[in-house]
Amino acid sequence: MNKKQALISVNLAVFLFATAAPIAKGFQLPSIGITFGRVFFSSITLLLFCLMTRQDIRVKKKSHLALLLVCGLVLALHWWTFLGSAQISTVAISTITFSTFPLFVTFLEPFVFHERLCKENVITAIIVLIGVFITIPEFTLANQMSRGILVGMISSLAYAVLTVLNRFLSGQYQSTVVSLYEQGTAAISLAPIVLTMSLRPTGRELGLLLFLGIATTALAHTIFINSLKHISAGLAGIIASMESVYGIIIALAVLGEVPSAREIIGAVIIIGAVVFAQTRKQAK
Repeated sequence: MNKKQALISVNLAVFLFATAAPIAKGFQLPSIGITFGRVFFSSITLLLFCLMTRQDIRVKKKSHLALLLVCGLVLALHWWTFLGSAQISTVAISTITFSTFPLFVTFLEPFVFHERLCKENVITAIIVLIGVFITIPEFTLANQMSRGILVGMISSLAYAVLTVLNRFLSGQYQSTVVSLYEQGTAAISLAPIVLTMSLRPTGRELGLLLFLGIATTALAHTIFINSLKHISAGLAGIIASMESVYGIIIALAVLGEVPSAREIIGAVIIIGAVVFAQTRKQAK
């Protein structure tokens, strides 16, 4: 894969990611049940693929295994809160707050990879926070939109941590192997919780879980990680910011969910600030 192919792959992955929140709105299951079904089917798909293609799934070091397990737990938290945000509020809120994750990446990368933090990133952080505050209808957790934003920001931070850690892992292992360990860990960690719940998905919901597991998770997550071998996490973050745009368009077309003026203004400020900051970073 060259850089051009990596850019195409990232865009495809982000579009597939964007279908998850609109799909979650059609479930009666809680977000943790959807997340478990998603990673369960995804990990089985990835395991079969690795076995069929005879990929080496052995981990080189114990420290790598520990890191993969941590990534799996962070991934479970990310999808649980991301889908939860969509169910609590709207697809627009869920995807807009998710689009702040490149900002967290900008602050985390210098800490993890010993890179210098510049003053511009602090200014960008303030602008992004302004965009988030504009989106909040009122500062109270009694409001569903406010709760959705809070849960969405937790999801954004979790995904930023995952992206930075995957930057290291993608240079050590095949993307399918990384995805297998992460999603398998997520499934195992969520299983004890889900088994205590009396969840009974319908046939339609099982079909949607299969799609979420195979297309928007196993396929999308793998090609996103694989692209990090050829482009930086920052550039991938710029493209990932488009998930909110894709998600809002899909929700409008499929669910008839029209974003409010506050959501649109907040999205423009957040995405604009993130893209501008990351573009300048890439130029340097």
